[in-house]
Amino acid sequence: MERRTKIAALGAALLLTAGAAGSAGAVAGGPEGPVRHGTAAEQAATGAAAPQGAAPRGAAVSKGAAAPKEAAALTGNAKLYRPGHDIDFAFDAHLAAEDLMDPMAATGTFRLRHVFPDGSSGWARARVDCLVTGGRVAVVTGVVEESDRWPRGRRVGVTVHDHGRHDRLGYSWMTQDPGQGDVPPCTSSAPFEKVDGRTGDFRVVPWQPRLS
Repeated sequence: MERRTKIAALGAALLLTAGAAGSAGAVAGGPEGPVRHGTAAEQAATGAAAPQGAAPRGAAVSKGAAAPKEAAALTGNAKLYRPGHDIDFAFDAHLAAEDLMDPMAATGTFRLRHVFPDGSSGWARARVDCLVTGGRVAVVTGVVEESDRWPRGRRVGVTVHDHGRHDRLGYSWMTQDPGQGDVPPCTSSAPFEKVDGRTGDFRVVPWQPRLS
């Protein structure tokens, strides 16, 4: 009963979108430095291009293929397309198959780093606490564990639309300043930012819950 109540609350939370005013200090870096974007050949060699449990894009799946190893996932790294800015996002978020009906059991991290035109920058790393995907769209939230701008312990959200080399991304701090409060689990904005497809790619494994 408690899990069903949690899922119902998540459904209500997903009816959100965003718009407006916080510090857009953002991904893929931190003390360990900015995210590195490997070439397609490097990704193929390391297996980094495909999320865990997902077949490579374009690969045929036989009728007797094994069931997915995870219920949902959001992986990959790329830069946003915003002239004058250098904005990296990187995701490694997963929902295990055994947790199919509990998106708040998701694990992993996401990181962001934003270098502004004047040379100033901001970065953050968050621990994933909720992941919901539908089709090629993912909404993930995480609790900030490290950042040079945001308070630790704040929950922030990101939305990704996986559309080949034309991915899009949105984030909760467009309307909710992390310094002022949290967003609910699995809550973010519409994916209003364009991703520079030359710099990387995001991959979404669709969630297929048992609904009745």
